[in-house]
Amino acid sequence: MALPAVTVISLGGTISSTDTGSGGVAPSLSGEDLVEEVPEIAEVAEVSATSLRQVPGSELNLEDLIELAGEIQARIDAGTRGVVVTQGTDTIEGTSFVLDLLVHADVPVVVTSAMRHPSLPGAEGPANLLASVQVAVSDAARGVGTVVVLNDEIHAARFVQKTHTQNPATFRSPLTGPIGWVSEGTPRIATRPVGRYHVPLPEETQDRPIALYTDGLGEDGRLLEAVGQLGYEGLVIEALGGGHVLSYMADPLEALAGEMPVVLASRTGSGEVLRNTYGFTGSETDLLSRGLISAGMLDGPKARLLLSLLLRAGSSEEEATEAFGYFLGG
Repeated sequence: MALPAVTVISLGGTISSTDTGSGGVAPSLSGEDLVEEVPEIAEVAEVSATSLRQVPGSELNLEDLIELAGEIQARIDAGTRGVVVTQGTDTIEGTSFVLDLLVHADVPVVVTSAMRHPSLPGAEGPANLLASVQVAVSDAARGVGTVVVLNDEIHAARFVQKTHTQNPATFRSPLTGPIGWVSEGTPRIATRPVGRYHVPLPEETQDRPIALYTDGLGEDGRLLEAVGQLGYEGLVIEALGGGHVLSYMADPLEALAGEMPVVLASRTGSGEVLRNTYGFTGSETDLLSRGLISAGMLDGPKARLLLSLLLRAGSSEEEATEAFGYFLGG
């Protein structure tokens, strides 16, 4: 019986890094190199490997991910059973979320990497790649959307976050935990996210820059005055707690909300933005009444990506509000 076809697309990152000879490591291994290093993959799938980029995760941008989504969709249309993307861990949560929004198919899309580069003892890249291919061919993973697979855990793109600078167990989903795991080579999906949100992009899109502003104790808000002047077309503010800012920031945020979409997220990294608990100036109730859009359960970085894609798709502010409402079960 023929093995299922799987596409592995490499973008670079730690999993593909080797010694530069001048201190430190940098991405150099191709997608083909990564697959060849794990002979067990040949028992699971017929793999076609390619390299779309060869850069650190920190170097990726939204244009790269839109191109990647198009390549994945083309491979799916050509009949691949699953797709695995390897890249640097710095931006995995962003890549996976964008792919979840752009790739409209039931075929599993898996993003993976490693925290230890191949020359270090205990490098986990080969095990992560093998587990990802196993998930990519699994019937259980069909229709779930894009997932992140590391350390034999399966995380949904909308929930996953990188939580540690060095620990191989860095990826966590604070709201839900992993939706599944891989045991003895078999993927298990214990929890399936409800619904999926798709952003249909036109063939040609223009950059729609979105500012991301993190609030903090005693923050004076002077940078808010520069958001419009610098050419940003939207703003995501990571507010304190359940969605709170200092009172004197409320008026500038209201003024900005009259000019562009302004999304209210929490800097805590878990939970959802409150809607009607507090009533002081700068509270979530006050800010939402001034025209800000609730990010729901999305953190600031994911809210920024969603808003940028929505504007690229030509969504109105009302449609953007409805899209963010989806992530509150709306």
